[in-house]
This record gives sequence, C-alpha cells and structure tokens, in this order.
Amino acid sequence: MGKVVVPARIVNVGDAYAAEHGMLPTDAVRFVDVPEALVDTGATGLSMPKSLLQRLGLKFLRDRPARTTMGVVQARMFGTARLTVQGRDCPCDVTEVSDDCPVLIGQIPLEAMDFVVDPSGQWLIGNPAHGGEHIIEL
Repeated sequence: MGKVVVPARIVNVGDAYAAEHGMLPTDAVRFVDVPEALVDTGATGLSMPKSLLQRLGLKFLRDRPARTTMGVVQARMFGTARLTVQGRDCPCDVTEVSDDCPVLIGQIPLEAMDFVVDPSGQWLIGNPAHGGEHIIEL
C-alpha cells in the first residue's frame, strides 16, 4: 500500500468548550490545520509533533509505554483534541512524537470517523460496509 495523506484540523477541546460557554472568545480557540497528516493503520491513535502540541496547549495526562520500530519507549500523552478529516470528526487523546515526525492518524480515530483506506486510490473512503455513510456501531 502506498502512502495516504489527508488534510486535517485539530482543535483544543478545552478551548472549544470554554468558547461555547462564553468563557473564552471564539477567536482564541487554539487549533492547527495540517495539510498532510499521514494515515498509519499500524498506529493506534493520533500522534503529533511536540511543536504542534505546544501550539494547541493541550494538557499533559501521563506517560505510557509505546511500542515503536525502535522498541518500547515511554510516550507522553496529552488530551483532548478534536480531529476533523473530510468533514468527519472525533475526540482523541494525543501522543507526542518528535518534531521530525508527521502527524499520524491511527486506527482508533479512523474507526471513530468510520473511514477505511482505499489502497488502490491511496485515500480515505467512508466505510463500504455502511454504504460510505458515517455510522457508529452500538
């Protein structure tokens, strides 16, 4: 399968909540637009470079073991952001990666947004099992 990249918007959920309740001006909600987030079906969640996490101002939650190609390392977890791709969104805690890594969208957010990778077209499509519509499983 080739490389799949998508534009994504990632918003600080705490800021969005505060703005919704009049505690923060709407133009103060922190977000980043990522023109080429890498879809990585081998990854679990949403990962972002440290510099983007700092721009979002997400709260540090905990360190957590992570399996990487270099072995098991301690990863810093932050929460919570709202990831939007192709008009679909989901809340995600975020794992910090080094600044030389791209934003990685893993399997859990893909499932939450009901996307699958079309390997022939090298893009995301709505889940064919749901007729391409954004449907959740209960």
